[in-house]
Amino acid sequence: MKNLCEFDYLSPDKDIESLKRSIVYKLMFIVGTSPKYATPTDWLNATSYAIRDRLVERWLKSTKAELSPKVKQVYYISMEFLMGRFLTNAMLSLGVYHEVKEALKELGLDLEKQIELEPDPGLGNGGLGRLAACFLDSCATLGYPVTGYGIRYEYGMFRQQIKNGEQHEVADNWLEKGNPWEFPRHDLQFEVDFGGRLQQEGEKSYWVDTFNVMAQPYDSIVPGYNTQATDTIRLWSAKSNVAFNLGKFNKGEYLEATEAKDRSENISRILYPDDSTMSGKMLRLQQEYFLVSASVQDILQRHYHLHQRFDNLKDFIAIHLNDTHPVLAIPELMRQLIDNHGFSWDEAWEQTIHIFSYTNHTLMGEALETWPVDMLGRSLPRHLQIIFQINDKFLKQVRAQFPNDNDLLRRVSIIDEENGRNVRMAWLAVIISHQVNGVSELHSQLMVQSLFADFAMFYPKKFCNITNGITPRRWLALANPSLSKAIDSHIGTNWRTNLEQLGELMSLVKDKNFLHQLKDSKRINKQNLAQIIKEDLKIDINPDALFDVQIKRIHEYKRQLLNVLGIITRYNRILENPEKNWVPRVFIFGGKAASAYYNAKKIINLINDIASKINNDERIKDKLKVIFIPNYGVSLAQHIIPAADLSEQISLAGTEASGTGNMKFALNGALTIGTLDGANIEIGEHVGFDNMFIFGHNAQEVAELRQRYSPRRYYDEDIELHTVLNQIANGFFNPTDPDKYKSIFDSLIEFGDHYQVLADYRSYVDTQDSVDVLYQDEDAWLRKSALNICQMGYFSADRAVTEYMQRIWKASAITL
Repeated sequence: MKNLCEFDYLSPDKDIESLKRSIVYKLMFIVGTSPKYATPTDWLNATSYAIRDRLVERWLKSTKAELSPKVKQVYYISMEFLMGRFLTNAMLSLGVYHEVKEALKELGLDLEKQIELEPDPGLGNGGLGRLAACFLDSCATLGYPVTGYGIRYEYGMFRQQIKNGEQHEVADNWLEKGNPWEFPRHDLQFEVDFGGRLQQEGEKSYWVDTFNVMAQPYDSIVPGYNTQATDTIRLWSAKSNVAFNLGKFNKGEYLEATEAKDRSENISRILYPDDSTMSGKMLRLQQEYFLVSASVQDILQRHYHLHQRFDNLKDFIAIHLNDTHPVLAIPELMRQLIDNHGFSWDEAWEQTIHIFSYTNHTLMGEALETWPVDMLGRSLPRHLQIIFQINDKFLKQVRAQFPNDNDLLRRVSIIDEENGRNVRMAWLAVIISHQVNGVSELHSQLMVQSLFADFAMFYPKKFCNITNGITPRRWLALANPSLSKAIDSHIGTNWRTNLEQLGELMSLVKDKNFLHQLKDSKRINKQNLAQIIKEDLKIDINPDALFDVQIKRIHEYKRQLLNVLGIITRYNRILENPEKNWVPRVFIFGGKAASAYYNAKKIINLINDIASKINNDERIKDKLKVIFIPNYGVSLAQHIIPAADLSEQISLAGTEASGTGNMKFALNGALTIGTLDGANIEIGEHVGFDNMFIFGHNAQEVAELRQRYSPRRYYDEDIELHTVLNQIANGFFNPTDPDKYKSIFDSLIEFGDHYQVLADYRSYVDTQDSVDVLYQDEDAWLRKSALNICQMGYFSADRAVTEYMQRIWKASAITL
């Protein structure tokens, strides 16, 4: 064993003996145990440390090159970064996956089992966080100087368990066994203030009598693929500046002795605390300010270290706001420049309006973030004052152009006086940011036609579109090795950094051998997923069935209910005509409902009750199965997406900003059944709408229908729909509690069916019939699958971040 400890930390070679030595060295001298007594988690951590060491030299070189007075820095602030497992991504980026597998095998270990032990970092929930992670991956791969800022949540949003068909939330303690990928920066902390009051002396404002929390950074390496370049994600952890009250402890007041510590550290305790209460809403506000204050202070300190001045900020930094959560960074930068660095208000304004850019991710009013003026005044009085000043300045400009249009003033004011006196964060972002982008062509078009129509009159050049993208490294090379191997055999490996090269496969879409490779790859992936479902859920599914998948956050606008209505319809039809040659289907769901979202949790319950009924009906056999996979996340997605035959992208047209799941499925050869919503439209323009299954009303028709919509008419006139809804309402799927799903029935019939599920039902069901017909023609299905894969090159995150760099951030790649 002695020779295994002789390890050169910075050795770049991929020699298996070197890897074995480094893994055992880390096991003994970092983890602190011997191979004889090491647990599987010990080996995982040792392997992670060994691989991390091979990234550090690249990281130090990249950081040195980025921290140059000549380099413009880009800072990407997001409440979510859904990074996925670090180990597999790092091995792929370094090109040592197979070498590590062999090294562990010689040490008596299975790499695949080691990988499954690594928890998904609990740093995000859905598409917003996964997009941010894809963008960081692409920025590193392309050598762009980008730092991601987020919160180091001690617990993820929650770990989802399904008990008796219902969602139960338990703590997601993803840091329980440590995180070998992070570098704590104990010597670097920033003070973040809350509460207090304003003291005015002439024109000077002083924010006094505050309580404060310390923000400590933890850095992780974001490796570029097959390059020396890396980037950094810096996550903030809340620490108390008074960790322990010895006096109270000595009096026996043990809980009170740590009260200040607990209150401070709650800020970074959990992703998205339940904000249905005022205390939960206040905690969410504190989280967002904690993130931006620490980040802005860090940005300013880094800039001053390089330039010894602040008056050139706008020339050397770009700050991007990923949705409205980080918008408090705007008044925070103004405050820092005015209160702490001697800027006048106008000087601070001039810097700020050139520094920020903002991505809008939703058009739905209920999802647009607002904060009560009173709450902001209690927690952040100085920032509220600055927001009022920004609003006054902007409204003066509006009055100058439209002196008699009071209705326009009301609509564009940052302060919404009519709905409880709230601060509209999206309005603040639009007024200050020099660029505002949507994330698909349809979304960006609707953004300037509806949500921000008034602002588009004033700032016609401020709005643009940058369609989302995904990283081909994780979502094809890593998630789907069998398909990647097939692609490599025809066009080589360079598509991983130039996804447009997939277009070179177009000549093979009718080639029997290529289509056979696609078929074999899909079946391998379906067998793997079937095995996971059998092990975890004890349900057998047929890998030769059509895998119909809808995995995403559970929300009414995403219309899992429409899928459910279609499943019940199919079930009823099979029972009516069991001898028909039915295409076997496995419907697979995954996704979390927010803990306070009653309707979404009820939908999960309904899906599981339907699954229980159908899966245990001996008359159905293997013709139909319904599966809800609990605790959906990145790692599960990497198993599910490559196995999917059909991708459900069925949100109401005009509600989904873009989507990235739709891109991942199509890239892996699944055909899309979807509405003309979000990026579905652009996917159709690239892969061909005849290679998708489009149904339902478009966005314009949805808007027109809303004026005269009568869901009861659809219920009364469509016999199949009538039957299905009655089954839901009368307890067919839960006889012991027949009224359990009456609220779902009422939401559709009595309360307006806001997302027009019933209006699109018949089109959806008929289109699913078309899916069956095509799936029975194996060659035709495979050709369409191949066409999807070949023509998805545009939807690379590499293309998206290059557009951000050229059109918004105006920065250049570093040279190593």
